[in-house]
Amino acid sequence: MSISNRALRMAQHHVRNRADAHLNLIPLIDILSVMVAFLLVYSTEVEVIQNSKGIEIPQSIAQTAPKQSVVVMVTKNDVFVQGEFVSTVADVRASTSPLIEPLRAALKRPLLVGKEMTEKDLAQREITVMADKSIPYDVLKRVMATCTDADYGRISLAVIQKEKPVSTAVFKPG
Repeated sequence: MSISNRALRMAQHHVRNRADAHLNLIPLIDILSVMVAFLLVYSTEVEVIQNSKGIEIPQSIAQTAPKQSVVVMVTKNDVFVQGEFVSTVADVRASTSPLIEPLRAALKRPLLVGKEMTEKDLAQREITVMADKSIPYDVLKRVMATCTDADYGRISLAVIQKEKPVSTAVFKPG
């Protein structure tokens, strides 16, 4: 069996003009390293809340992430708003008032309140209470009542997410 002249010419042409294919990996590595750096910087979904050595936060199985808000921190001894000292826990417990006046004054400051707000906007304002898990309930109750009185409509308690969330199927009544 013989090959036609045309097929022979085409085969010689392909052999003569065949360029050895090279894959240059340097640009690919550069692009991948930029992507890895970008993902490392911007992929985190964890909100970092200022923490103190004097506070131990309770754990939770909640899956929703917190939003940016004003932070009230209650350590074993002191109460802070955005890291600024407001009162001591002993003073809060000694007071007979249902509200904590120094805390209320700090939350009403123009820097935290901002521009004039409508009733709906006031109801949507958020505040996060980060309290030590050993704080008595009456102190926590007064802190939350003061936050509500200072026009914060949504109060969140800061918690640490447990490693493995518990499935609701485990607690089904039998």
